[in-house]
Amino acid sequence: MLPKLELNTIVALASAQGSGAISLIRLSGKDSIEIINKIFKGKDLTKQKPNTIHFGFIKEENEVIDEVLVSIFKAPNSFTKENSVEITCHGSSYIIQKIIELLIKQGARLAAPGEFTKRAFINGRFDLTQAEAIADLIASDTQISHNIAMNNLRGGISKKINEFRNQLINFASLLELELDFSEEDVEFADRNQLINIINELTKEIKTILDGFKLGNAVKKGVPVVIVGKPNVGKSTLLNVLLNEERAIVSDIPGTTRDFIEDQINIEGINFRFVDTAGIRKAKDKIEAIGIDRTFEKMKKASLILYLLDLENGNAQNINLEQITNLNIPYIIIGNKLDKANVDNIKYFNKNKDSLLISAYKNQNIDKLKKLMIKKLGINQNYESHTIISNARHYDIFIKINQSLNEVLSNLKQNITSELIVSDIRIALNYLGEITGEITTDDLLDNIFSKFCIGK
Repeated sequence: MLPKLELNTIVALASAQGSGAISLIRLSGKDSIEIINKIFKGKDLTKQKPNTIHFGFIKEENEVIDEVLVSIFKAPNSFTKENSVEITCHGSSYIIQKIIELLIKQGARLAAPGEFTKRAFINGRFDLTQAEAIADLIASDTQISHNIAMNNLRGGISKKINEFRNQLINFASLLELELDFSEEDVEFADRNQLINIINELTKEIKTILDGFKLGNAVKKGVPVVIVGKPNVGKSTLLNVLLNEERAIVSDIPGTTRDFIEDQINIEGINFRFVDTAGIRKAKDKIEAIGIDRTFEKMKKASLILYLLDLENGNAQNINLEQITNLNIPYIIIGNKLDKANVDNIKYFNKNKDSLLISAYKNQNIDKLKKLMIKKLGINQNYESHTIISNARHYDIFIKINQSLNEVLSNLKQNITSELIVSDIRIALNYLGEITGEITTDDLLDNIFSKFCIGK
């Protein structure tokens, strides 16, 4: 059940805060056009056609505040599906404040964070996943985070949920029909077919859940930890990836005592690289703390770059248990290719998860960047992949998966149709929570409070 919509008119600055060439002030509500018309000197805006722009002046009594362009939108053909007005004015903070004050005096009130989008959602402009995608779109700072947000804004998640809902509703209806004819002992729903459908749904949901870590990493930046023994070239690699002298490079082992972190964009993805203390038996208490932090960073990484010294190390004696036990994608990197011994090169040529580079000579660094993207499994075709980066969606999909597993267990145990229908209804309710068909005021307030004011 959706909450009732307030009928008053709201106003807010829709463009970025601060001085600029122009700014945009937005009004939405039944009386939007009448309110702006009281302070606008030009054409009578109440008599103008929708989707038109009008030049004039904002005045307070006889004082001209600014010359503006006013765009008029009439319900239901606006973002909020209400009467709406957008005022394009000069970007002076005084002008912006003065115009908003005048609008409030005429009956508008300041909008709460995300209130325009909240009204659009309540008025049926889009579902809740699409509303949340707007916030992700505004926050996107890479091509891939933009693509994921755009796909979800166009209904990527919604389409997948509707597919799930339609299949479950169909079987729930047949099972409920059986209950109406319980005395005649008939079956309208094929249990084996339902088991197959539940298996397919849980498989798809698992794929969505598995993709959350990647989606969240793309949204916030992919954490990549560079690890290895002291003096294998971790700091040199960080510097060459960032294209700046970010870390101190020295022949003295144990130079890096704490982690060093910085970020770059590779093919539309933000990677957050962390150069860590070299892994060895610590020489002192401070180095020991740095090494402990290295292992903590590894546990939180989305990708690990494990460096080996091709010149002095023995690649064939490497112990990868510290990495493989973490169940995190990794790349074994043989560094110092320009000084490598032959035996180490032979070992690396046999290992498909490895790459030979020279960080000092900037050799094969482009190949490393491509391999990193491949290792993360980032597929740019988001039309055919449902990727979630929203923690709320992730939590609900876990609950849906649990409900479907309960349905599956009951089917295999030949539990009565009444209990199976009950479990299916629980899964359907969770699906409704994602799209906003089932919601509460507290949930909506929590979601839209994270939006910027004016959106």
